This record gives sequence, structure tokens and C-alpha cells, in this order.
Amino acid sequence: MSWVGGLAEWEEGNTTYLSVAFTWKLDEAYTRAVFARSQGRRVVAGGPALFLTKMQHQLADVAEIGAHHPDAIARHNPDATFASRGCPVGCWFCIVPAMEGRNFTLLPDFPVRPILCDNNLSALPAEYQDHIIARYQAARVTLKDANSGFEPITFDREVYERWKPLVNAGKGPWRFAYDETGEGKDVRRVMKMLSGEPQKRKRVYVLIGNEPFAESMARIQEVIDHGCEPHVQPYMKLNARKRTPHPRHDWNHQLLVDVARWANGWVWKKAPFADYKRSRRTRPRDHYDSQQGLFV
Repeated sequence: MSWVGGLAEWEEGNTTYLSVAFTWKLDEAYTRAVFARSQGRRVVAGGPALFLTKMQHQLADVAEIGAHHPDAIARHNPDATFASRGCPVGCWFCIVPAMEGRNFTLLPDFPVRPILCDNNLSALPAEYQDHIIARYQAARVTLKDANSGFEPITFDREVYERWKPLVNAGKGPWRFAYDETGEGKDVRRVMKMLSGEPQKRKRVYVLIGNEPFAESMARIQEVIDHGCEPHVQPYMKLNARKRTPHPRHDWNHQLLVDVARWANGWVWKKAPFADYKRSRRTRPRDHYDSQQGLFV
């Protein structure tokens, strides 16, 4: 199954529910809420986009805001689930610590589904990681993707060996991030640990734009040199009203888009970025995956 793209809508009785993942979906959510209200329906809206306290939006005029709906993730993708919420890392560009907390909330009776969206699997208590894996094995559900991946600083040999049978059985990717230059030591350790895995199944999220161009490109090149696939994510403001990257340092909007398309279109396998020409008819696909925030 595929993701709905950041805005889920469903009905229960006389209530229309809206779950808004991204702030650039708020205007569309408002339009849907107005239509539902015109039909005499109650409207309830929630989701990460509405958690941002500084985000004032007219959606609040036509919908009840902030209600928690159990398993709303399944409305975005029926194959998706969470076994835990929260993340102890506290990255400045991530909403998770503020919204879900820096302490884990464990959900031991989680619905077992093919896409596991937990924010930081490798930092979970070892016994709870074992619990998640046992639940998949008992339910005979194939783990096709650990969507948010593992954290390099906590991904060690024990974590690798624990998850390897489940991840490899589903033939999904090993996902982790290389967001800042300071993470280099841990990221290189993880890439070396995964050296025996196929390149196409080692996908490293590389945030660009949060550091100057040279540092960001060096991180991408490190990923390539270690036999992994970079999946580049241009920096965006958490409260962005449009689905566009936010230039910082020596970046501009077009450069952020070009690097993302060069990397996520696998053009790096044929030519360095210096030779990338966006005007070529053979340019890579530029489909935007709004769930991952990536050009893929």
C-alpha cells in the first residue's frame, strides 16, 4: 500500500477526521473541513502539523483541534504501524522530541504490520527490541521497511545481529541518517558493519542545507565511497507553508533541488555532481515522496 501524501481523511458516524502530517497540507485540510461542515458534519483535526504551537491557521475556526486518534498512522498507510513513540536524541530540526518526548513510550500491543515507523529502533531497550521482533515472527508478518531506521550512535553489532534476520527476510533497506558532520565517526562505523549487505539495501538519509555546501557534499560522497546509497533530504522549516526547501549558509533553492535530484535519481552512479545538467532529457525522476520528505 502507498502513503496518502500527508493528509488523511476518514469518517466515523457523523464525524469527519483529518490527520495532517505536514504544515503545507493545512490549506487543503481547511478546504476539506469547510466542505464537511457544509454537510452538517462535526470535524476533528490533529496530527504533527497542528502540534506546532506557533502555527496559527484558519483550520481552527472550522474544526476541533488537537484530539488524539488511536492508530491514525494506519489512515495514512494501512501497512504502517508504531511499536514505540519518542526519541532521546533531540535533533534541532526534528519535531519528534517536542511532540512525542525524549523518553520512549512503549506500545507493546501494537498492530503488527509490514512498515514499522518507530523513530529510533536501535535506542530502544534491548528487551523491547526483542519483543518487537518476536511479535513479527509470531504473527508471520514480513517486515518490509523500518521506515525511520536506526540511529548510528546506538547501532552496534548486537543491534545488527538482533535485527538482521527480520530486516533481511523482508528484503527491505537498512536505513539510518547522516545529518551532520559530527556524526561521521558513528556513521562510518555503521557503514563498515553493513559492508556485507547489498548497496541497494543500505540507504542513508543525508540532510543537506543545514551545513554549508562543501560539508554537505562531503557527507554524500562518504556514503557513496562506503558502498551505500544516499537518499538526500533538503532542509525544510518545520512550519513551512509550502513544500519547498529552505536555503541556509551558501545554498540556494535551486541548488538544494539539484543535489537532491542528482543523488536520489542515482545520477551519481554515472557522473559527479559537477557534471549534472538539469536540462538534459535524461535527468532523473523528480517525484517528491511527501512521507519521507525526499525527491526520489
